[in-house]
Amino acid sequence: MPSLKDLKNRIASVKSTRKITKAMQMVAAAKLRRAQDAAEQARPYTERFNAVMAGLASSVGGSDTAPKLLSGTGSDKVQMLIVMTAERGLCGGFNANIAKLAKQHAAKLVAAGKTVKILTVGKKGRDNMRREFGQYFVGHVDLSAVKRLGYANAQDIARDVLTRFDAGEFDVATIFFARFENVITQHPTALQIIPAKFDDAGAAANELYDYEPSEEAILADLLPRGVATQIFAALLENAASEQGARMSAMDNATRNAGDMIERLTIQYNRSRQAVITNELIEIISGAEAL
Repeated sequence: MPSLKDLKNRIASVKSTRKITKAMQMVAAAKLRRAQDAAEQARPYTERFNAVMAGLASSVGGSDTAPKLLSGTGSDKVQMLIVMTAERGLCGGFNANIAKLAKQHAAKLVAAGKTVKILTVGKKGRDNMRREFGQYFVGHVDLSAVKRLGYANAQDIARDVLTRFDAGEFDVATIFFARFENVITQHPTALQIIPAKFDDAGAAANELYDYEPSEEAILADLLPRGVATQIFAALLENAASEQGARMSAMDNATRNAGDMIERLTIQYNRSRQAVITNELIEIISGAEAL
């Protein structure tokens, strides 16, 4: 049974931990507002950009002059997985859920006889996947020194990916990230960015426009920007999801610390009462012996 001193030290330790988790929760709440605003403001642009690209892509169709980023290489043998996670932990299952989705996708590809290459963005995803898929790693992007994400960060990643694609290092590229819904819910998402995939939402709108120069020329210019745009949107979604997950995790940790303090305090009081009772019994027994 722990002594009174041990219980007192443990209570003090848990109280210190609760102060830390409470402070981290408040910091995450402040960062979440900025990150959520950035993610939500980027969505209309991304959606409209994809609608225009979908219209252009539908016009080009499967023509021989279609850009390679749209038509692909004609093969899906080599797959590039871009796993985007956080640089830091203490955010619940945020990093693990993204890594889990990427692992499942990688395992299916390997089982199907595909060649897998993994580019990690964020330290936690790399650490999570290293044991099982470390042999497939081809690169890593460290954003630990970045205080606020900008489009330039997405351009750097996109430039690296496009350079690898132009060099023939892979056929298909898919990014993995968490789409932000609210503080409680973040959805791990896989999105193919090379070759570009669009829905048919922009096909009808394309009939209202005549393009100069040709659709192929416009697509050749816009598709690399589209890759950077998709990566930037994913980074913003990830940033909001990370702060939401951290805020929720630290709130739970603070509550758990409070419950633990209550239990330890009760145990401490009971032990203290038992010690006092024993001392009184010894005093009374000694007095009666006299």
